Amino acid sequence: MLKKIKPKNARSKRALQKREPKIEENVKKAIFIRSSSTNQIVNEALSDLCKLKKPDAINFTKKNNTIHPFDDDTSLNFFYEKNDTSLFVIGSHSKKRPNNLTFIRMFDGQILDMVEVGIENAKPLSEFKTSKCAIGIKPLFLFVGDLFENSLVYKTFKNMLLDFYHGQTVKNINLSGLEHVISVTAIDSSEQSNDPRAMPGIIYFRVYTIQYKKSGEKTPRVELEEMGPSYNFRIRRFKFANDDVYKFSTKVPKINKPKKIKNIDVNEMGDKIGRIHLGKQDLSKLQTRKMKGLKRTTDDYTEDDLEEMEDVVPSIKKQKSS
Repeated sequence: MLKKIKPKNARSKRALQKREPKIEENVKKAIFIRSSSTNQIVNEALSDLCKLKKPDAINFTKKNNTIHPFDDDTSLNFFYEKNDTSLFVIGSHSKKRPNNLTFIRMFDGQILDMVEVGIENAKPLSEFKTSKCAIGIKPLFLFVGDLFENSLVYKTFKNMLLDFYHGQTVKNINLSGLEHVISVTAIDSSEQSNDPRAMPGIIYFRVYTIQYKKSGEKTPRVELEEMGPSYNFRIRRFKFANDDVYKFSTKVPKINKPKKIKNIDVNEMGDKIGRIHLGKQDLSKLQTRKMKGLKRTTDDYTEDDLEEMEDVVPSIKKQKSS
């Protein structure tokens, strides 16, 4: 955890107040950093991923010799404190791990989780001569594959991508404001990779623009056109947070927790379901509506009923006369 800094003047006090925990978080910024050695593929990947994240992204084009996240995180703490950001993508290239990207999340001044991937079959944004999306537009995400549900590593990588490109929280969505889709497909491929350090499986990262065509109806016909960039990722190394740190990072404030109403639940579709508890009803005291059509006639009575009635009626008349 970071040490607490006492403000020396009003200006530094306002700056520290902006960085304090809030009930509604600000949009998370991301920093894209080049390590001590990179190549053209890694540099283009950092630049293109940064363009998808803009305007909440910073791309450092200078090389940094001190960044080795799996060995030492002191340099990351420096960037975290100086830029007030918790998301990092570090690019590197070496003979041992070529075309390498490391996705990092931090919480409260310490590393929460890290996932390192290798790039294969890279196609940068400049190779696609198609229309591009506007800056600052929220993307649609499409995750395909059982690995995102069954594997903890792939599930964490999915959560990191959603965290990176989450943007602002909105209540309503305008159909015309949806301009691009990020498709992420994970396949447990049997293809042998050139990288012996990679995990089994491959991730296809694709980006498409949404084209609205005339359909002759009120709703338009939707078509997808690949915008770029296009990458194949293979997961190499990973590091997860402790259970206590992860539990503390995902803690929801009491104000944001929905108030639980007795006997009312919400199902998976978002519909409210209520329960009503009734006591045991005494049907003998139930008042029904009297109708002439329900009265019994002499034809409905049997001979035994008529004999009983003959015995009962004289006794009733005697009681009334007395």
